[in-house]
Amino acid sequence: MVRQLLPSLLAALALSNSSPPTSAFTISDRRGSIIRSPSAIAQRKGRPSKVALSVKRMPIAMPTQEPMVPYRAPGRTYDQFIGMKSRQLKDRKLWIARYIDDDASNSIISSLLYLQSESDKEDIKLFLNIPGANLRPALAIYDAVSELKADGCKIHTTNIALCAGMGALLAGAGTKGLRYSLPNARFLLQKTGIDSVFRGQATDIALEVANVKKWNQKINGEISKVTGQSPERIDEDLRRDFYLSSDEAVRYGLIDGVLLPMPGKRQPPTEVVDLGSFSSGDEQKYQGENPPTDEQQQRQRGGRQNAGMLRTNDDDDDGPKVGKA
Repeated sequence: MVRQLLPSLLAALALSNSSPPTSAFTISDRRGSIIRSPSAIAQRKGRPSKVALSVKRMPIAMPTQEPMVPYRAPGRTYDQFIGMKSRQLKDRKLWIARYIDDDASNSIISSLLYLQSESDKEDIKLFLNIPGANLRPALAIYDAVSELKADGCKIHTTNIALCAGMGALLAGAGTKGLRYSLPNARFLLQKTGIDSVFRGQATDIALEVANVKKWNQKINGEISKVTGQSPERIDEDLRRDFYLSSDEAVRYGLIDGVLLPMPGKRQPPTEVVDLGSFSSGDEQKYQGENPPTDEQQQRQRGGRQNAGMLRTNDDDDDGPKVGKA
């Protein structure tokens, strides 16, 4: 008798432990058994009236593909949806926000060559957030940017978060006067090391170490070109990880200006605003060795108030005062 009931018990146990269906909805009864569809309930004689049904929706996951944005091509009367990166590339803007390896280098260089083929005179804007880079792929991008500059194309570079290692060199590789950074961005200059563990004979290890030292001297020379600092000082600074804030990078010569927010800045309707209303004028808070004295600040403040050109808003906003229209 037990042997006859054993197969049916095993079959019932297997049905009770079966995985839930993969559809968007699952229907379960009070005992936890999964019913795949209402038609399956109807097949059970006398059971549907006694079963309490509950419908559960599976969690909705965010899309992982590239966001799509509308774009109207010149001469067309309707919009089409294209990828956000492709849309920005049409405005000659290229985001480099990843670790630079061989695949990233090939994609970036191909995008730069495409923009050059479209127009070798219009500016190219690079927005950088590079946590690190391999030596050879990053040097390939550096050579491509240098070639574009030699052909007369102006390269804008903007550090939006962090440029570490070879990323800092790429931030300084832009056209002089067009290298910027956001106020809270950082730079990290460091020496080149061996990517992975190197094994071999003592002679081979010595050759590998000599090659790394030679490339460190090469990178120090390129940093000296973009910053104007002497190779000796750069070699001394890069003995350990060398962090720079945005204003320190300006003093060091790695970039040319910091994009400071201008809350009341009025942008012309024909000009596109990048990253909000920012300005990088000649007078910035980090420039100048001798800040104005209290007497000079009081005299300037009194002259502006007498002219009646400032708002009477004395809140804790540390942004620059804006004159009325």
